[in-house]
Formats: sequence, structure tokens, C-alpha cells
Amino acid sequence: MKLRFGIKTAPQSTTYQDLQRVWLEADTVPSIEHAWLFDHFMPINGDTTEPCFEGWSLLSAFAAQTTRLRMGLMVTGNTYRHPAVLANIGATVDVISNGRLDFGIGAGWNETEHTAYGIELYKPGERIRRFGEACEVIKRMWTETAPTFEGKYYQIKDAYCEPKPIQKPYPPFVIGGSGEKLTLRIVAQYADIWNFVGGGVELFRQKCATLDEHCAAVGRDPGTIERSIQILVNPDNMAAARDEIRTYIEAGATHIILNLRPPYLENVVHSMDEEIVQPLKAEFE
Repeated sequence: MKLRFGIKTAPQSTTYQDLQRVWLEADTVPSIEHAWLFDHFMPINGDTTEPCFEGWSLLSAFAAQTTRLRMGLMVTGNTYRHPAVLANIGATVDVISNGRLDFGIGAGWNETEHTAYGIELYKPGERIRRFGEACEVIKRMWTETAPTFEGKYYQIKDAYCEPKPIQKPYPPFVIGGSGEKLTLRIVAQYADIWNFVGGGVELFRQKCATLDEHCAAVGRDPGTIERSIQILVNPDNMAAARDEIRTYIEAGATHIILNLRPPYLENVVHSMDEEIVQPLKAEFE
């Protein structure tokens, strides 16, 4: 798989106009192929009283204003929305974007947010099993006319989702998480892209090997799952991010997300392209 670079802009502690500016700039830089927001209702670092935009609403707006970027949330928390509702949201964004949605999803994790909003955060085992069922519900709603599903946690009956996504058979599933027993098994079953949640390149290698084992168990070619990483970029020291990314590429990562935090500098995407993306493409491609 070739290297694919993208950006992530945390939609917190900033303005709509600044986020919009960065995404529209990214849409003009050919080597930036994908762009991401996160799925939180409150800032996850810094002052929790600062602004934080709802991810799917914002993604829908950017889907309507861009023409080329693939896009998604890195990643949607399954606990925040019933999967049947989420299937409709994702299908709508795929239509608005003319088939550019990468469907990011994970089990959910933010205890502070769940407590504040009165949303139950199940114990890890149940949370991940719910997540697995959710992937099946969403896949069926995107591929079947009126699916019925009787799971332990989720049930749907004649659950229409129209219009269907433009992408066939459905938008790529991007799954974030690294639990070796349950999460990576779900990745092997459903994911087109797996996003490593962090912890260093040696841990990344270990998780990749475990994922390969799960793929073998379900009869999946592990080479069909892109390996994705997120690297925080300090605009004042882009060389550090470039050097860190290099080690992950050598370990098998091909889907590279350049993670930015506000404030978002003018022309920051062009700067990252010049100082990070182009040198790495020249080195590895």
C-alpha cells in the first residue's frame, strides 16, 4: 500500500472559521488525502469550559464545502449514539460528500464526558462487545434493504436506511483501538483501516502482529487492512514529527495522520506538506 497522508484538527478551543480555513486549505494540497475531526462534546485536554464543536455536524458542513478530501471522525464513540441512528448519519455524510466518507468508529472511552452527559460507560468487556454488534448493525443497514438484527445489546427490525451511502458496498470502516483480545478481533472482521492509539513504535509492531493473527483466524488477508497512526505535529519543530513518522513507516504504517492542535497557523497545511510529507514520500516512494 502506498503512503497516504492526512490531517486531524481537534474541534476544540478554536473557532468554526479557523477550522474551516484549515480544511479548505487541505483540500487544495494534493498530497493531503484525508482529514479528520474527533467525536467529543467537551474539550478532552485543557479547559473543559472552552468551545467544542459536535463532530458529525461539523463534518457534514465540511463535506459540503470540500471536493477532494476523504474525511471522517477519528473516531466516533459507539456509546454516544444508537448504531441505527449512526448508520443514517454516516450515510447522509457520504451522500453529501459524494462518496468521501471514511467511517471511523471505536468503543468509546471518555469517562468525564459520559458522566457529565448522563451516558452510561459500560465496563470494557461489554463496551467492546457492544461495539462489535454495532459494526454489524451499521454494515447491514448500509447493504440490506430493511435489515433485522437480534443481538444481545442491539435489536433492529425492518430498519430502513435510505438513501444508502454512495460508496459500495459501504464506506470503509476505520477502527481505532488496540485491545488484543477483543478489539483487534473486531478490526480483523470489519476494518479497512486500523488506527493505532499510541504507545511507541515497538508496541505498534506488537499490535500489528496480533492483528495479523486475528486475520488468520477469520480468514482475512492482513494486507487488506491499512495500518494508521496519529502523530502530533508541533509547527515550530516539524522535523521531530517527520523523524517519528519515519520509524512507523519502517514498521508498516501507511496511513499517516498529522495531528494539529489550535491555534491553527496560516498556511500550516502547506508547511507540513513541504517539511514532512514531501520528504517522506521522496524517501519511501
